[in-house]
Amino acid sequence: MRMRYPGPTQQVDEKRPEQPATPAVIPLRPLSPEELDRIRAERQRRRRRAFLFPLSLMAIDAVMIVLAFYVAYWIRLTIEFPPPVAIPPFQRYLGMLGIHLVALLTTFFFHRLYRRKRAYSHIDEFGRVIASTSIGIVLALAAVSFVYKNSLDYPRLMIIYAWALTIIFVTAGRIAHARVQWALQGREFAPEHVLIVGAGETANMILKAIQRSPGLGYKVVGVVPVSGYPVIESLPVPVLGTVDDLPHLIDAYGVDEVIIAVPEATHREIVHIIGKCEREKVSVKVFPDLFQFMAGEMSISDLSGLPLLTVRDIALRGWKLAVKRLIDIAVSATALVLLSPLMLLIAILIKLESPGPVFYTQERMGLDAKPFQMLKFRSMRQDAERDGPGWTRPNDPRRTRVGAFIRRYSLDELPQLINVLLGEMSIVGPRPERPVYVEQFRRYIPRYMDRHREKAGITGWAQVNGLRGDTSIAERTKYDLWYVENWSLTLDFKIMLMTLVRIFTDRNAY
Repeated sequence: MRMRYPGPTQQVDEKRPEQPATPAVIPLRPLSPEELDRIRAERQRRRRRAFLFPLSLMAIDAVMIVLAFYVAYWIRLTIEFPPPVAIPPFQRYLGMLGIHLVALLTTFFFHRLYRRKRAYSHIDEFGRVIASTSIGIVLALAAVSFVYKNSLDYPRLMIIYAWALTIIFVTAGRIAHARVQWALQGREFAPEHVLIVGAGETANMILKAIQRSPGLGYKVVGVVPVSGYPVIESLPVPVLGTVDDLPHLIDAYGVDEVIIAVPEATHREIVHIIGKCEREKVSVKVFPDLFQFMAGEMSISDLSGLPLLTVRDIALRGWKLAVKRLIDIAVSATALVLLSPLMLLIAILIKLESPGPVFYTQERMGLDAKPFQMLKFRSMRQDAERDGPGWTRPNDPRRTRVGAFIRRYSLDELPQLINVLLGEMSIVGPRPERPVYVEQFRRYIPRYMDRHREKAGITGWAQVNGLRGDTSIAERTKYDLWYVENWSLTLDFKIMLMTLVRIFTDRNAY
């Protein structure tokens, strides 16, 4: 996956201005009882509309479970191996279907599958559906055995078919439901009014993230500046009052959620802000950059009875390194064999279009900041760097026609599978940088060199979350550090699957 590096006019670090700007604050006015009643009634209407999403999701799950059960019965009745023995008509199974449906929906409910997060990944949801369906099927079998005893046979293959088909059908239904939900939320159906406390760079970053994802259903009504902290004058939303005005603002704008975006604030200030929201029925979230030196999840342990908070634990070590290496070898070797015809075709097209080598090698920094030669298909003219190295930009005139295509779909990265097979890279990990940029970034970005504690990867957690192209190096570093300290096999496979999807949807690939 490709990243665009900051050019001479781009700043790497995000420094606070020396003097906070003074924005034009919208004056507040007292609200009449009638206006308050109208605002509260409107908020209740939005919440009732939002309740339709989990309700409709449960209905779709029920339909898909019933459909999967019927198809499982039909397959078992139709397939002749092993021969179906004394399978009664489907009507005899209606009671069993009822138990099956109740057991699965109950399991889904207690596994919180109806409290879908706004930005929930389909891959994450698929994993939870597998786990919940497996438990639900076991519960259904136990209940059926208790109710029917030996009066009705439940064919074993039919159980397996029902389990597999339920996972497939429920997942498909949930993907369709999510698409419809995001489309409706993007058109402000049951929007959730959000108030951001803080008006600096962090607040602006959150605003941009919300604007990039209208399907989340968030509607930012304004930002509240915090005394003594920087303010951006050109924010695209109104600047409203002060922290002391929060109770009034929550009422006046029908706020559902408050996001505190002041990572520089002290503990006392954060508690004070939360206290201002406490008496109102709103959700309060704090931007996690408050713990900017804690990339990993925290855990509690003890030392002879004394509680200790673990804020840094290296996830990838010991046997995990061996497992990750085995996966790298298996995936890279298999991919090289399967993709060899495509790679040969790309090599021929590159050679036919322009003179020069097929491969382009570039020095990058990998594990423990050791340099290695990273392989790529050449996508630019042979003299592309005659004036020195330059940053990739949209519609770069140095690209060849074949190069523009293979860069668009990240096919120029395929030779890095050889780097993986040789042990210089991994399939998943922080993207490697050129030494000149590493030297530049390490001076401005906290903990930047910690990302070199693991092998560089063809793809990474930052890239699948849209942080490639013209995006913040500091933000990518945070994602890389989170990956390094929270590695798991599940996370690696998730990133691989997300990469396959993003190849066709990423607009920052150039």
